[in-house]
Amino acid sequence: MGARRNRRWGRAIALAAGMLIVLALGGATLVLRASLPQLDGVRQVAGLADAVTVARDARGVPLLTAANRADLAYATGFIHAQERFFQMDLMRRSGAGELAELFGVKALPLDRSHRLHCFRARAEALLARMPDDDRRFLARYVDGVNGGLQALGAKPFEYVLTASTPRPWQAADCLLVAWAMYVDLQGMQETRELARGWVVEHSDAAQRAFLLPTASVFDAPLDAEAVNTAPAPIPERAPAWWGAAPTTATAARPARLAAASGDAFTDAVGSNNWAVAGSRSASGHAIVSNDMHLGLQLPATWYRLAMQYRDAAGQPRRLVGLTLPGAPPVLTVGSNGHVAWGYTNAYGDFLDLLEVQFDRADGKRVRTASGWQQLLTFRETIVVKGAPADTLVVRETALGPLRTVGERSYIVHWIAHDPAALNLRHRELEAADALEQALRVASGVGMPAQNFVAGDAAGHIGWTIAGALPRRLLAADDSGAPDASFPLPVGGAVASWDGVLAPADHPRLIDPAGGQLSTANSRQLAGNGAALIGDGGFDLGARNHQARDALRALGAHGARTDVAGVYGVMLDDRALFIDRWRQRAIALLDADAVRGQPQRAEFARLLQRSWNGHASVDSSGYRLARGFMWSLYEEVYGGANLQLAQIDARADMQAASSRWPAVLERLLEAQPAGWLPAGRTNWRALQLAAVDRLIAQLTTDGKPLAAATWGQRNTVDITHPITLALPLLRRFLAAPADQLPGDANMPRVAGSKFGQSERLTVSPGREEEGVFNMPGGQSGHPLSAYFLRGHADWVAGQPAPLLPGAPLHTLRFEPAR
Repeated sequence: MGARRNRRWGRAIALAAGMLIVLALGGATLVLRASLPQLDGVRQVAGLADAVTVARDARGVPLLTAANRADLAYATGFIHAQERFFQMDLMRRSGAGELAELFGVKALPLDRSHRLHCFRARAEALLARMPDDDRRFLARYVDGVNGGLQALGAKPFEYVLTASTPRPWQAADCLLVAWAMYVDLQGMQETRELARGWVVEHSDAAQRAFLLPTASVFDAPLDAEAVNTAPAPIPERAPAWWGAAPTTATAARPARLAAASGDAFTDAVGSNNWAVAGSRSASGHAIVSNDMHLGLQLPATWYRLAMQYRDAAGQPRRLVGLTLPGAPPVLTVGSNGHVAWGYTNAYGDFLDLLEVQFDRADGKRVRTASGWQQLLTFRETIVVKGAPADTLVVRETALGPLRTVGERSYIVHWIAHDPAALNLRHRELEAADALEQALRVASGVGMPAQNFVAGDAAGHIGWTIAGALPRRLLAADDSGAPDASFPLPVGGAVASWDGVLAPADHPRLIDPAGGQLSTANSRQLAGNGAALIGDGGFDLGARNHQARDALRALGAHGARTDVAGVYGVMLDDRALFIDRWRQRAIALLDADAVRGQPQRAEFARLLQRSWNGHASVDSSGYRLARGFMWSLYEEVYGGANLQLAQIDARADMQAASSRWPAVLERLLEAQPAGWLPAGRTNWRALQLAAVDRLIAQLTTDGKPLAAATWGQRNTVDITHPITLALPLLRRFLAAPADQLPGDANMPRVAGSKFGQSERLTVSPGREEEGVFNMPGGQSGHPLSAYFLRGHADWVAGQPAPLLPGAPLHTLRFEPAR
């Protein structure tokens, strides 16, 4: 009797608990749905000149129509906030160093490194001196952002999950988003200089010139067929650290390096853009193509849209392309109907480390090569969720803030600190009617320096550097002597730049004889103008070399190309660069090398049988050839990398020079005895050790080598950043784990978390023929119909129309009565 009663009570309690769970889930779903954007209806808005409509198509791509550009700024802010506010919040917090307020102590190291630059104070100062028209333009966007946030039925779902409250948007936040891009695009330059400084101290001048070349056989500059700088001779002896095993002091491998095996190394340098002149296109219009390579997450970096309005002269304008949510609301990349443009990161030398000595008698000043600098001290308070606030003491000079590394202190002299680092001149690109006008505007835009490639409806194409360039006082020295790409010692040269280069002095090229231009983060110029840009970590050059030749092939035998042909170059995953290493490995694994070594024999078989000349998902041969190259890197640079990690967690020899594969190729050809690492009897033994190291890494789980395909290694891992705090949500907030073709050192750059953040190809004036795709879709909300919509096209490389399709939803803003 009592047992039956207990069972009945147990069933009742379980039923009640189940009902509570269902109710809780239902309530949570209602709250989440309430945070979805408004797609239809009419809203009354103060300050509008006339009505504005936002018409969304099946993929959520909006067409905004307004009477003027200011009203469009309001509408852009509204939809950015409703679709992407949490993303915007993370960007401004990243720029300001305020992420710990949301994520706690684990975000504190990043906040401290960013807070050093006092970007929030710089943003307020920039706003104070900004032209009135630019301030009004930003104010309309800010009004739209806060209006969109307030119009949601519930706060964005990320704030529900983190039990936090979104902070209203301010004009300064738009500038912080732009400075966050400075950190993303130029932040590795400090690390690079520290790594190169270590090389200076641990090698002689001849060794340094050989190990850190200023060009390689892979470069494909815009102004020449190749860079004709003679390579430095191979010195008789290698530095003492070359090929050295880790010492006891460095044996504890940092997590980043512990994972950096020959198979796991990843290149995260990227972006492609190119243009084909009207003389080579079927339409007579230029064709511009751009795919910017960034870290990949949900939602996508970019928000895609089209806008139409009448300019100040009453002329109709249509813009189509990409915006960056949170940044000033201008068209970042795309077409205005007359000119189309795209960007790749310039990787010039935009940051210097100036070593200082403190005045022992006066701790408020430091000595540099150019004299004494007074120190100003600021205390930055960092709010930390769930912990006491942290205080960072920032010491600032007229040239930049002080950073201490070990026993040394450096002034961080970075172009991002200059008053001209940011402005809103990008607005003028939207109204450019011809190529030369666009090039003039681009040179004066305040933004992280980019390769700007553009084309117009008349068929002209051109290149320049858009964004702030330092006005250099010292030219880089190709002999390998210390220059501004190394830390500048107290007793050495003075600060290497002063202010920004005048826009009229930026290098540029217009209508080259070959009818094409391409950039891909490698060295842009062989001749005049190269020293104005400097080398802040150029890519090896193999990717741009391959893209340049692929574009030339489109015009073989006088053929004219079209948007589809130019778009297709972005999907070029031919393994031309890695094939060099595959051929080397095949030659190495001869009958003697594989005798009694079944795993080596299988390695050799897969190099030939599981190879189709591409970075294909089903290719084991590609993965093995690539891994062989990186395993050799670990053999010769592994010990140095461990020492570099003690200086800066991100520092390694790849950071010091991306041209290390060209260095290794020269050594493997010459096989000098003085560069053979200790413990290796000959160069053949070194290479076989690299093969054996890779085999061991790929078979630790007992699987055969044949199972180690490139796709198994190159699998999508794109998630919403909230999953870092709440990993159980990955199943709802992650893209499918698709296997991707492509890799670094080829146009189709693809990694698990890094790659083509968009693909866009368009002829200005013929936008109806333009094509586009993007990972992640328009929305980062898991209940949105636009979450991951179009992502499968990006995975497959399937082009979709650039312009929005037929409207399915229309939201209308009307002037408040």
